[in-house]
Order: sequence, then structure tokens, then C-alpha cells
Amino acid sequence: MPPRATLRDLALAAARAAGSEVLSARSDARALAPESKSAGDYVTAVDRAAEAAALAVLAAGTPEIPVLAEESGGVAAERMWVVDPVDGTTNLLRGYPEVGVSVALVEHGRPVAGAVTAPLTGEAWCAALGEGAFDGSGRRLGVRERPGAEVVATGFPFRRKADNLARYQPVLEAALRRFEDLRRPGAASLDLAYAAAGVWDGYFELGLALWDIAAGALLVREAGGVVTDWAGDADAVFRSGDILAGTPGWHAAMLELIGTARIAVP
Repeated sequence: MPPRATLRDLALAAARAAGSEVLSARSDARALAPESKSAGDYVTAVDRAAEAAALAVLAAGTPEIPVLAEESGGVAAERMWVVDPVDGTTNLLRGYPEVGVSVALVEHGRPVAGAVTAPLTGEAWCAALGEGAFDGSGRRLGVRERPGAEVVATGFPFRRKADNLARYQPVLEAALRRFEDLRRPGAASLDLAYAAAGVWDGYFELGLALWDIAAGALLVREAGGVVTDWAGDADAVFRSGDILAGTPGWHAAMLELIGTARIAVP
């Protein structure tokens, strides 16, 4: 098995390959013709082309490692790549540049190498377990250190909306009261990258897929942050997709906030 730093670089190369497909097709109306997978969840030819580009890079570099990808599927394994070729397809369709690509290597349920890119803005971030997290220029990432006046990102539930809204709304209201401001850009991988880079103090959402959060969660952890589910479990987050990710202080505040909010049991 190659060193994790080598696998990190491979993840970044795969994410950049996918991003090139997104960038080249951003004005192609035919490629962007949407198909609905479910309410608020779309796929386009760009998603499929981006995924194929990422998978080709991974197959060339690590043919022995299986892949679980959003569009083409796959089978979960103890060691696997997880790929989200276009995180924020709705944003892409509407011309909003908050669009991410996420590629991560997951071993025994935990991300150990990964990368996130933002092809429409030219940004990139990558990390390997125990090696730190870095942006595309090689600058080491660190979560925000100044306490107070937190600005926090979130995502509104769109999968299993009826169930998740009952859990989410009390926490959203409490967060609006507790923190300075909230943001909702609409791409989980980028929200996690921004939390790792100190742009956000934290990020919370419910019901995400593994490919949405694996690479970004590793970025946050390697940048000195904390990532768990809404009960504080550092491993269960990758099964449920119920994520809290941010500075240690913010994370502790969110667990307290969730504990005192009256939320429905999942």
C-alpha cells in the first residue's frame, strides 16, 4: 500500500480531473440538462463525466482499491475510495459557483486521505491522516482560533425531510440565537473545507452521504478541529451523516446546544 501522503496526492489528482470536467462544461446547456433523482437531488451529464474522470485517475494509481461513487455506485469495503464528483449540482445548474469535488480513501470506516476542490473558484484542499491539512498552494490549514462571534455554516434537510426537520429545526433556532450568523452555501464538502481553513467556526447538517463528508471531515480533523455526529460519536458520523465539524470550542457549544434543545429521537 502506498504511503498515505501519496494517496492524498492521488485523491487531489482525481478531484482535479473531475473538476476539469465541471469547469469545461459549465456553459454547456446539453451537459447541464438535469435529471431528478429525488426531490431537490439532481444529476447531469457533467456529474457522470466528472466521476468517470476521477475514477480513471484512481484506477490508474490504485487499481486494487475499490470505489464507492455517488453516480456509478459500488460496494462498501474495508478500504475504499469514496467519490462525490459534483457536490452542489443545484448550485452548478443555477450558476452559483459554490460547487465542490470530494475524493477520500476510507479505511475501516474512517477517512485517512482525501481532497476537496472547488473547480469554479480554483481552490483546493487535501489531507492525510497524521500529516496535516493543506490548501492548493501548500499552506497548512488550521481551524479558527479566535473565540466568540462565531459564523457557522449549515445545510437544510432535503433527504428524509419530514423526519429530519423535526430534529433540525429546534437546533437551527438555538444556533441562530447562540451564534453571530449562519450561512447555507449548499455544498457540504466546501463547508467542511472552509471550516478547516478557519473561514467558518463550524458546520452542522443531518443525513449526508459518506461521499459528501469523508474528505472534508479529514480536513477539519487534520486542521485541529473536531468532527462527530450529533451525539458526539467520532465514528458513527460516517454511518449516519449527521455531522458537527469545527473548532473544539464551537463543537462543545453545539453538543451543549443540542443537548438542551428539544429534538425528536431519530
